[in-house]
Amino acid sequence: MKAQLKLFMHPDIVEAGCDEAGRGCLAGPVVAAAVILPSTFNHPFLNDSKQLSEKQRNILRPIIEGEALAWAVSVVDNQEIDEINILNASIIAMQRAVAQLPTVPEHLLIDGNRFKPYKKIPHTCVIKGDGKYMSIAAASILAKTHHDELMQNLSKEYPGYGWDKNKGYPTKMHRAGIERLGTTPYHRLTFRLLDTQLKLEF
Repeated sequence: MKAQLKLFMHPDIVEAGCDEAGRGCLAGPVVAAAVILPSTFNHPFLNDSKQLSEKQRNILRPIIEGEALAWAVSVVDNQEIDEINILNASIIAMQRAVAQLPTVPEHLLIDGNRFKPYKKIPHTCVIKGDGKYMSIAAASILAKTHHDELMQNLSKEYPGYGWDKNKGYPTKMHRAGIERLGTTPYHRLTFRLLDTQLKLEF
């Protein structure tokens, strides 16, 4: 049985939850979302996106987008990731999502332990926050579904890497595609694209 998620950390102010998806991928962008939920929001499925099936996430996405007081999704592409590193890219993606919210939040709930202040909005980092607060869980679902949809579309352009299934993550199929076909314009060239573990022969 999943733990009961809290709706807010500070119920008396406008609070946005933020999360990202695609941080560990070898290709494609990192995608972040920011979500402000109403005080009446509730859904039995709502949880950390990693705990949900793809079907459950896809059911929740239009519900969150339809019922949220405000939501936004932002991307940082693979070229920018290579320039500024994945940690900075993840933070910037979340900041860009906050910047796109039509309502300015008074407090940010950030999934994880690292963030850089955005404008003068106070923030709180919450480790495994997507399993503790509804707004972060909602942001994790939007980030994940938008990221996966994007990678499925890119898989039509570059079909040899299994992105429709692995969404850009470092699976055997993805790495086999890189070995066979080389890299694409969407690969993160600063990442270890091939499994370089030593194979000892006796």
